[in-house]
Amino acid sequence: MSLRGAKNAAAFAALAAAAVLCLGLNVFTGSADIPFFEAAKGLAGGGPACDIIWKIRLPRALAALLLGGALSLSGYLLQTLFHNPIAGPFVLGISSGAKLTVALLLTAAASVGTGLSSASMIGAAFAGSMLSLGLILLISRRVGQVSLLVVCGVMIGYICSAATDIAVAFADDADIVNLRGWALGSFSGIDMDSVAVMAVVVPAASLCVLLLAKPIGAYRLGEGFARGSGVRVTLLRAALITLSGLLSACVTAFAGPISFVGIAAPHLVRALLGTSEPLALIPACFLGGGIFCSACDLIARTAFAPSELGVSAVTAVFGAPVVIAIMLRRKRGGAV
Repeated sequence: MSLRGAKNAAAFAALAAAAVLCLGLNVFTGSADIPFFEAAKGLAGGGPACDIIWKIRLPRALAALLLGGALSLSGYLLQTLFHNPIAGPFVLGISSGAKLTVALLLTAAASVGTGLSSASMIGAAFAGSMLSLGLILLISRRVGQVSLLVVCGVMIGYICSAATDIAVAFADDADIVNLRGWALGSFSGIDMDSVAVMAVVVPAASLCVLLLAKPIGAYRLGEGFARGSGVRVTLLRAALITLSGLLSACVTAFAGPISFVGIAAPHLVRALLGTSEPLALIPACFLGGGIFCSACDLIARTAFAPSELGVSAVTAVFGAPVVIAIMLRRKRGGAV
């Protein structure tokens, strides 16, 4: 095994161990003081802690890993698509577009007393993601500067968030009013049925991303190089758009908009691996995003227990410095 291969293997082992550790900490700790052995018994399906573990903590812990990984991969795809190191679903307003369409659908369903399936929630979020991403693509054709593109994305995000707030403010149903918590980003309230849906959609989309590793590697070197390598660039761009939108939509449908994970996690993983090779970076991004979200959710749940922070507030605290560091490196002309 080469030195790089050994380094990558060690990095993947560290990421896998960290993911397992985060899962365990999220399952065995919380505002309810449950002794370790009692929690372990509950995880095995017995004892008084069984309901807390299986209905609250375990679904939330699994959701943080799956959705964090989805968000990180979505950010990686957007950074690749725009050749922009600070592109991400939250910064470009894609998450806000998904949030708006989900909120409108929930409000409409509540007004007629109809429930919604997970598929309809993801579909609504995907439609909002595609609308916002479509606007960003149109703007990117007229705006050459990265900074202006990001500013436009932020403005789109603000517009969508304002429209969401208006929709929620005029809702009468108590469940819709509770969307204010969801709109700040939260893994609370997720059940195992929702996790089962995530466990189908997110891995399937992630596998599709992994299958595109070779053309993504060529596209990173420029569209001319990619075409010369036999890559059908138009189809690849369509695939990147669709997959990034689907992954981001799945996150927003279940947990609301979560900030900075899609930007920070890919760069942290790239620094850990010391390579930009897509075949290594794609699965590492998934693990890294899951770890990042799980750790932030643990802090959100326990730092001020029994009060709980929005997970997006915690991801911003740890993710924003990474974005600042990326911008400073670009200003100095360093590689990102």
